[in-house]
Amino acid sequence: MPISIALKNTFRSLKHPNFRLFFGGQSFSLIGTWIQRIALPWLVYDLTKSVLLLGIVGFVGQIPTFLLAPYAGVVADRWNKYHILLVTQVLSMMQAGLLAALVLTNTINVWSIILLSIVLGCINAFDTPARQSFLIDMVEDKKDLGNAIALNSSMFNGARLIGPSIAGILIATAGEGICFLINAISYCFVLGSLLLMKVTPKIKIQEKMSVLKDFKEGLAYSLGIAPIKFTLLLLTIIGLSGMPYTVLMPVFSREILHGGAHTFGFLMGAAGLGALFSALFLATKNTFNGIEKYIGFASGIFGTALILFSFSRSFFLSIFLMAVVGFSMVFLTASCNTLLQTVSDDGKRGRVMSLYTMAFMGTAPFGSLLAGSLAKVVGVPYTFLIEGFCCIVGGLIFFSRLPQISAAIRRNRL
Repeated sequence: MPISIALKNTFRSLKHPNFRLFFGGQSFSLIGTWIQRIALPWLVYDLTKSVLLLGIVGFVGQIPTFLLAPYAGVVADRWNKYHILLVTQVLSMMQAGLLAALVLTNTINVWSIILLSIVLGCINAFDTPARQSFLIDMVEDKKDLGNAIALNSSMFNGARLIGPSIAGILIATAGEGICFLINAISYCFVLGSLLLMKVTPKIKIQEKMSVLKDFKEGLAYSLGIAPIKFTLLLLTIIGLSGMPYTVLMPVFSREILHGGAHTFGFLMGAAGLGALFSALFLATKNTFNGIEKYIGFASGIFGTALILFSFSRSFFLSIFLMAVVGFSMVFLTASCNTLLQTVSDDGKRGRVMSLYTMAFMGTAPFGSLLAGSLAKVVGVPYTFLIEGFCCIVGGLIFFSRLPQISAAIRRNRL
């Protein structure tokens, strides 16, 4: 296939003007987001020297997603997703600006970090399901949805590649406060892209059910369809046992590999590079039919890479294994995202994606707390080992239900 045709196919969802604007604005904004994500745990560990507090900060920053996601999913299905995103981006910018001000004026402490982490967690609880379910409104053609999800993931992980590298340099030279300030400024790009969009308002049918009944309806719908049910189960296992590896990376960088902020930045950047390659690989696919066959396999690779990483004491081997972790993690999550959105009914997609948020991101705070507590007892390397084993088990469970999942997907497409 000629390179020009391959590139056109890879980036085909950018032909939709609204998604093109979103892609451009988010590409810059997410770099700032990743700079803050790297700087915050480093700041916490620098202030406290406590692995447990690292886990606590991770917990309180993500627990609002778990608690509020059911309500946020109903809001995403009832309200204008575009307006929700405008509000969440403004509030996120304010949170980053306040964090920067506290650090730059040397008035920061761990309790203010915890409070601001809770605030950001509440914002993200509404932002994530609205943003995920808004993708199909931006691309308009459902055939391009899988490509848009893959490109959205490539954008996220391209920033994940660039952001940690910048953060490592900034932390060492200018301090964490500048990292947070840059993130606050970066929100101007995504806000600008949203304001430039031409969004056709969708008529919302007035719901007579209560929020609780609406959520129960979405939950019953999700648990009644095998592809959604078992995908959410796997994501729950990954969110609890796999994703919290990021919380322990500052400790692994400093105490196991005997490095500093640059080591931490390179490790997270390597995971971002692997994730970016994975997302671009998915974007080249013309069709996502049969994607469920690879989801359990990706979970197994993710878990195996974490286990091998737990034994590594070499910087370069650790870099390579982090790239594998990033590749398999994005292949898994982007495939699950595509599967959930293509199988879901339009009127319930917001609630399905809120369950996706609960399963994958909402359970992560419990995983962060567990990882921090476990690392305090058995050490960081053995914690990685246990996390990897659990991810492999999750992949095996998904594999065991594959015939049922595939059959349900075929029925949905008929």
